[in-house]
Amino acid sequence: MNASIQDLELVSVTKRYGATVAVDAINHHFRPSSYTCLLGPSGCGKSSTLRMIAGHESVSDGAILLAGRDISHLAPAKRGTAMMFQNYALFPHLSVTDNVAFSLKMKGVDAATRRAQALEMLSLVDLTDLADRLPDQLSGGQQQRVALARALITRPQVLLLDEPLSALDPFLRIRMRGELRKLQKELGISFVHVTHGQDEALALADEIIVMNNAVIEQAGAARDVFNAPKTRFVAQFMGGHNVIALPEGQFAVRTDAVDITSIENGMLEAVVKAVEYQGTHVSLSARIAGDQEVTALLTDTAFFSNPHHPGDRIGLHWDANNLHQLTA
Repeated sequence: MNASIQDLELVSVTKRYGATVAVDAINHHFRPSSYTCLLGPSGCGKSSTLRMIAGHESVSDGAILLAGRDISHLAPAKRGTAMMFQNYALFPHLSVTDNVAFSLKMKGVDAATRRAQALEMLSLVDLTDLADRLPDQLSGGQQQRVALARALITRPQVLLLDEPLSALDPFLRIRMRGELRKLQKELGISFVHVTHGQDEALALADEIIVMNNAVIEQAGAARDVFNAPKTRFVAQFMGGHNVIALPEGQFAVRTDAVDITSIENGMLEAVVKAVEYQGTHVSLSARIAGDQEVTALLTDTAFFSNPHHPGDRIGLHWDANNLHQLTA
């Protein structure tokens, strides 16, 4: 599929519910053929954004462009997008095949054609052997793959996923995110995935859009957003960072970039507050001047070769290249 026809763009998109602004004039050009995660806390505007792209919420102001065409006021089925819902919304009385083929039936496609296309989609998600089962005869992961096949049968240019892994147990969630990533690469279409899980976004996304208070706080390649957060909110929400107030301003430094040393050799003096063993790593929390807390994530080998305990006075050190100044 030609990448140019997959371009999705938000132009000053706003969503208001009465006096409440849920999404505030956001702009973003999605990378073609990419996996993008909309990430943020509850109420930040990420789900409203996804639902506006899908056509399940109206756009108060602005435009949503797909392949250069304004789709903002088109019906969901006319947009070139498909949405996979959080609860999967499978019809309990229909077989797996008939669930997948349902949208084709609504379009008047003949039974033989829609069954053939449904079986093609089921093969794609490795469910051919379960084609004749009912949804309640499937596991949660299998139900998710049926919902995925049903969304993909419309041949969308963009697949929209609303927290698709939240109903799964942790082990299955990790397995399914691998399957989603693999499927996106095989299909070569854009996936836009809403989540509030930082680990999920980092594992899946080519690009992460971090939203907060109805606006985009930061967007970029997943590694860039994690390694170089621009704001205090992004640093703290992504996790794995300390936010430290120094005379020159506010800075973020990754917890695994903080080293423990002697007071004489440290950049800052600190007092150990807590030590937590985490298997491969040890998390050490320490208090510095101004009642600020700094966490160092150390390998278990490094920590136990020179262990520290609550109350110990230590020095903290990091490479200056790992210190990122925050804009807000």
